[in-house]
Amino acid sequence: MTGKERMLTALARGVPDRVPVWELAFNEESIIKLAAHYLDAAQLPEPKNVHDMTDAEVLQLVNAFRVMGTALDLDGITATNSAPMTRVDADHFRDGFGVIHHASAFGEPYPVQGPISGPQDLKKFQMRPPADLDFIMIDLMRANSPEGAIAYILNGPFFLSRCLRGSLENLLMDYILQPGLAKDLARMTTDYNLACLEIIAKKGAHFVVNDCDLAWNQAPMMSPAQYEEFLHPYHQEIVKRAHELGLKMVKHSDGKLRFLIPYFIEEGFDGLHPIQPQCLDIGEIKREFGDRLCIMGNIDCSYLLVFGAPEEVRQSVQETIAKAAAGGGYILSSSNTIHPGVNPENYIALVQAAREFGNYPV
Repeated sequence: MTGKERMLTALARGVPDRVPVWELAFNEESIIKLAAHYLDAAQLPEPKNVHDMTDAEVLQLVNAFRVMGTALDLDGITATNSAPMTRVDADHFRDGFGVIHHASAFGEPYPVQGPISGPQDLKKFQMRPPADLDFIMIDLMRANSPEGAIAYILNGPFFLSRCLRGSLENLLMDYILQPGLAKDLARMTTDYNLACLEIIAKKGAHFVVNDCDLAWNQAPMMSPAQYEEFLHPYHQEIVKRAHELGLKMVKHSDGKLRFLIPYFIEEGFDGLHPIQPQCLDIGEIKREFGDRLCIMGNIDCSYLLVFGAPEEVRQSVQETIAKAAAGGGYILSSSNTIHPGVNPENYIALVQAAREFGNYPV
């Protein structure tokens, strides 16, 4: 099987020839650290935010990602939105929606100021439409990985709404104090998602990841009633359109979200990522929901892949495959992303262990 066939078989809850290996994302620094095992230092850019790289450095980064993915024989790779961001100062960027994000050396930027402070701003706000160049990473990945599955991270209504409001806290308070504003934001960002899906499908991606955490380690961020009112119908609409366009849909969320999983199934999501091991037992999740969802992830990236030894990673991969892979419908990945703190030797050990223990029948 090709990587694409392997991934799509697993997403359809079928049994491929071996457990597919895929990651939601690699940070610039993690790409460079991994690619250093296969390229000379002169062929790699200095680790920094891609928005601060020169065109030549961006090309080096793209090539490093290609070489790394080929050397590790990953079954799928993930594209993200490449819309330009403008640096405001040493710590902040402004995106195309007018949202200011605080940049972090340790992971994803987070919104600190949005263009919508209330209903009065929403009336005059014009949502930036998706542009073809925002999705150029799909073109690059299809050219460089013709046999691999191409995923695209699509920031869903929850993610975009909190950005436009300037913070997660503001949006969650809207659920109580300004429910009309929260629904108007969900409608506007859902329409944006639907427009994005048309381009994603046209460019030939194979599945889409609806991004944004909905839970902490202890519990979801909202009640079942709030999820049903402010997100459930919009997710249903997005997944339905994706399926009409021939795309598989995956829901990503960290945290303890056990009670939300039946909603994801009703909405039609094909997969659930990443089954965070601090919050959920992947064996229990597979037994209860594996006949309706492809289960994805679970190799701890908060401690094991950072501080553990390669042999410990190997053991964790073996145990996780034993719990989750029987009968198909499982894709192996970290419990979130390969962030700057991940030891590259540990990630290489993860991939090697997947090849050692992941051949079917498991």
